[in-house]
Amino acid sequence: MSDTWRDVRASSGRLDKRRRMAQLFERLEGDDLRLAALYLSGELPQSTIGVGWSQLSEALKLAPAGAQGEPLTLRDVDACFESVAATSGAGSLRARKEALAGLLARASPEERDLLSGLLMGELRQGALRALVVEAIAAARRVDPAALRKAVMNAGSLGAVAGALAAEGEAALARFDLTPLVPVEPMLAATATDLEAALVDLGGEAAAEWKLDGVRVQLHRLGDQARAYTRSLRDVTAGSPELVALALSLPAESFILDGELVWLDDAGAPAAFQDLMSRFSTEDAPPAAGMRPFFFDVLYLSGEVLVDRPDRERRVALEGLVGAARSIPRRVVRSAAEAQAALDEALDAGHEGMMLKALDAPYQAGRRGGLWRKVKTAHTLDLVILAAEWGHGRRRGLLSNLHLGARDPADPEKFWMLGKTFKGLTDAMLRELTEELAKIAVEKDDFVVRVRPERVVEIAFDDVQRSTRYDSGLALRFARVKRFRPDKRADQATTLDEIRAVAGTRRR
Repeated sequence: MSDTWRDVRASSGRLDKRRRMAQLFERLEGDDLRLAALYLSGELPQSTIGVGWSQLSEALKLAPAGAQGEPLTLRDVDACFESVAATSGAGSLRARKEALAGLLARASPEERDLLSGLLMGELRQGALRALVVEAIAAARRVDPAALRKAVMNAGSLGAVAGALAAEGEAALARFDLTPLVPVEPMLAATATDLEAALVDLGGEAAAEWKLDGVRVQLHRLGDQARAYTRSLRDVTAGSPELVALALSLPAESFILDGELVWLDDAGAPAAFQDLMSRFSTEDAPPAAGMRPFFFDVLYLSGEVLVDRPDRERRVALEGLVGAARSIPRRVVRSAAEAQAALDEALDAGHEGMMLKALDAPYQAGRRGGLWRKVKTAHTLDLVILAAEWGHGRRRGLLSNLHLGARDPADPEKFWMLGKTFKGLTDAMLRELTEELAKIAVEKDDFVVRVRPERVVEIAFDDVQRSTRYDSGLALRFARVKRFRPDKRADQATTLDEIRAVAGTRRR
């Protein structure tokens, strides 16, 4: 499988990536197809196994390079990850490290890169789940739409790939949309030009507030109700208020898609990280300001609605939950109307707006053009403090950047705000590797620390509190926009300026 991963990473074309993966999927049978599909999507069957960069680094140091012992199989990898995930208690850190080292010792250099990328969530091969699904359909000669629908209904690529390998195309028919089984969520593409987005959507669209909350699916079947996150994690036990709401609605069965936000006493949305902290604490009592708002209904009273137009699903949604629990929206037919709707959402303290085609079906698990998200962009000029060596296709290149803000009083002091490798092209990586070597002050096998001289322009979505970095802050969804050779480090953004941004970016 590592050969396919290498070839997919090297390919820039979507069709070529799909062809190379399909060639692999044609050769695989049984559980190997399931595992390869998940791994090439950048997913683990275990979701997470509790291994961080520090443990992985130590395991890599312990593992002799050069593929010692029997060649690795997909099932060997899965068995090791399963064992690591199940290991807990006294001595578990050592046991996990040794198990990983044993696995890595048997891996070729390319396989080590693949395993490291899987564990850190950084495969960076450009093969998203949707493309993997297309490759499986091509390899197994099944209808791509039927396969996508089965994956959507099952909420699991692995389950469908496994069933397809074992039973053939007939297995797809048994994956029906059913309440109490989580559904792959529909995703949105990004829009930067309102007028162009409206044209693409047919000249009119629903302009809907984009709430920065926790995306939730709320399911009911009779007297049972369950809640799931965007990643399909079951959070029913920690969400009694959602269960109570589901059981109070006037329908015996439904699947709702929405956002859970936390409103303060003034009715404004609280910081996203405060919401996440509260939402992820299972024993926390329900917060008075925790409010779900819904934007779609996928199933209602025994009827599957995903193929119905958006405008019809909206009518059904409001009939079930009422306008007060539906995310505000209105139909817009010009860029001026869309801008007014965006301003309204921002003025209410939310992060932006969604534009949705009124005739669009609910395309679960896909980031298509029928939904467009519009958000305000923010940029900072930050200083590179260090960079981490890349792996895989980025082996030998400095990649993940450590970003710092200037101290307003001390020109020699910089405060770290986080890391990012997003936005860096191959040309930029080569330039960085060459230039940062000239200002390096300390280096090891993983990190090169540099004099704080090089300035980069960073785009980001939000600023949040963090105990991880000495600044006490972290940038959310940071990505490199461009290098700023025209700016000196003493002209970079100060920490006070960033604190001011954090104070005004109310949710």
